Amino acid sequence: MLQVKNISFSYSDKTIIQEVSFTIEKGKNLAVIGESGCGKSTLLKLIYGLHDLNEGHIFWDEKEVLGPKFHLIPGVESMKYLAQDFDLMPFITVAENVGKFLSNINPVQKKNRITELLELVEMTEFSSVKAKYLSGGQMQRVAIARLLALEPEIVLLDEPFSHIDNFRKNSLRRKVFHYLKSKGITCIIATHDSKDILAFTDETLVLKNGRSIANLETKSCYEHPNDQYIASLYDDVNVLPMKLLGIDTIDKSTVLVYPFQLKPVKKSTLKVQVVNSYFKGNGYLIEAFFESQPVFFESKIAFKEKEIVFLDYEK
Repeated sequence: MLQVKNISFSYSDKTIIQEVSFTIEKGKNLAVIGESGCGKSTLLKLIYGLHDLNEGHIFWDEKEVLGPKFHLIPGVESMKYLAQDFDLMPFITVAENVGKFLSNINPVQKKNRITELLELVEMTEFSSVKAKYLSGGQMQRVAIARLLALEPEIVLLDEPFSHIDNFRKNSLRRKVFHYLKSKGITCIIATHDSKDILAFTDETLVLKNGRSIANLETKSCYEHPNDQYIASLYDDVNVLPMKLLGIDTIDKSTVLVYPFQLKPVKKSTLKVQVVNSYFKGNGYLIEAFFESQPVFFESKIAFKEKEIVFLDYEK
């Protein structure tokens, strides 16, 4: 189990992480999300032991994770951290990069392991190519393979698919997360991409200005966000009066609604004027206004500018 207990960290006089606490069981996947600059990358570095905490403690399997003040070489042996700069050796081949930390005692076993990992990240055909000739996305895939080479107990992934094109990203994402689950490897992923989160993580930690504002089961975090900030990390979000949507409650006056939850109908109490239609492939995202408030909804068809549309709310 990873235990993060009330940690705080500052660069000079600027506080980056403030009193963050959470735990994650072995074999689980945790997403860390939040706007740029909220502290996601710094949190991963702290967990890996690359910085010294100002306050608090971090434990992995009851052993405290300590920073550079306590270790000549920062980091934890049972953890692996994938940074955004990849840190590959440019003048050796892809296969050599992946096998860099593997033992040479059994060459056949080492070769088979490298082959397995290159197949996982779909880089087999580039095994003999020097890293300096790779694209950014190819480097990222090699970095993922090297990260997994020694089968760590926990991996810390900082935007691990950000340089990979959509042609390969979906397939690679499925393969990597399936591999982690099959091996019982704990994973913490810091990401801006909701597709990294919803299908593949068990829990979600939301950071805002260095503080944890939510730590929930992933499905619950998406379906029942505590506030507009959390919902906006997944998609466009509308803040609409409950009474206008036919919801009768005294708990609160507004509700957070994703665009897919609003559907065009012949008549309703929610009347909007269209501003623009954006083609999404399987339909359109429609930008409109209710009075002076922007409203986004999804539709199978486009609407003309200034067209009046009635909307219904589907939970």
